[in-house]
Amino acid sequence: MNKEKYIFSQVVEYVSGYEFEKCVERYNGNKNIYNLTCRDQFLSLMFGQLTALKSLRGIVLCLNAHPNQLYHLGFRARKFVLSTLSRANQFRDWRIHRDFTEYLIGITRRLYLYDNEFSIELENSVYALDSTVIDLCLATFKWAYFELQKSAVKIHTQLDLKGTIPSFFLITKAKTHDVNFLDNIEFEKDAIYIMDRGYLDFKRLMTVNRHEAFFIVRSKKSLSFKRIYSNKVDKATGLRCDQIIKLKHFYSRKHYPEKLRRIKYVDRETNRSYIYLTNNFNIPAKTIANLYKHRWQIELFFKWIKQHLKIQVFWGYSFNAVKTQICIAISTFLLVAIMKKKLKIKRNLYEILQILQVSQFEKTPLTTLIAQSGLQTLENNHQKRLKPGEF
Repeated sequence: MNKEKYIFSQVVEYVSGYEFEKCVERYNGNKNIYNLTCRDQFLSLMFGQLTALKSLRGIVLCLNAHPNQLYHLGFRARKFVLSTLSRANQFRDWRIHRDFTEYLIGITRRLYLYDNEFSIELENSVYALDSTVIDLCLATFKWAYFELQKSAVKIHTQLDLKGTIPSFFLITKAKTHDVNFLDNIEFEKDAIYIMDRGYLDFKRLMTVNRHEAFFIVRSKKSLSFKRIYSNKVDKATGLRCDQIIKLKHFYSRKHYPEKLRRIKYVDRETNRSYIYLTNNFNIPAKTIANLYKHRWQIELFFKWIKQHLKIQVFWGYSFNAVKTQICIAISTFLLVAIMKKKLKIKRNLYEILQILQVSQFEKTPLTTLIAQSGLQTLENNHQKRLKPGEF
């Protein structure tokens, strides 16, 4: 690593200019643009994420305070104008940044495959589906009205449980029901999709089945079904039943005419009972229960990104600006994860982000800086539990 390069420019090296420009050209992002390219827009917001700045004004002031260093930091612009950056966030197609984020997801998944020591030995890909709501100010974001006099957006996520990396995400208004996320997924053959009760829609589950993929979803108590056969279970393991069933309700049976597997399991730690439905008839019933337990990883992932990425305070007021910021926040997370793996850095992502937050204008090799720096903020035990997969 060149000792004369700023820390920020060393991070920027992991931003593939070729791949980013492909995304820009796909949506004509730089058409009639003279002062602020899409690349500079992306890098300026990434700078805001890495330095934990709370507003566009703060980003512009900080960058303009070092005009002679902008080129060496990786920017092409000689000066940033607040109104120009604000308009770029408001009107430039957010899908540019979404597509680049999906490119980074592909790289990160390959680097972190099986990195979190997934405890269940399966050849199948395993994904958890869920969403998280990000609250907004009703007075400012009236277009995102949700309920109870508040506004919000929702991030739907498909998390790869074998690497604890999001493999697909979708940003919608919070009123969009979780089950609609299934309409946007390209189901992978033989993959296992784990979902809670919010995704129990038999018409959509039949689509999963037609793609020769598997689902594990929690059942509702009101489910009407006919038992065809019961498999033997070892009740000492917490299992209560393993049944082959068919649905009885007219519309449920119409949308899902095939057989289903119904498994009831009691968690000894919480003394709570769970009922799962699945179209996989080969995996042992206890493995089905254990797979559903791993769904909790996506909850930890959501808590982690809410704590450590800048998606609680937004730098623009339009839906386009909100989606742009969320995509760039996720891209920043992925770039740091890629950098950590490629440089073989032993610290976790939380510590790396803390160090980078106060070091963007230093001229030190990244590996040296991160290895020798102390943690800027003490972690408590609760924060430690929120690190997804420890990366």
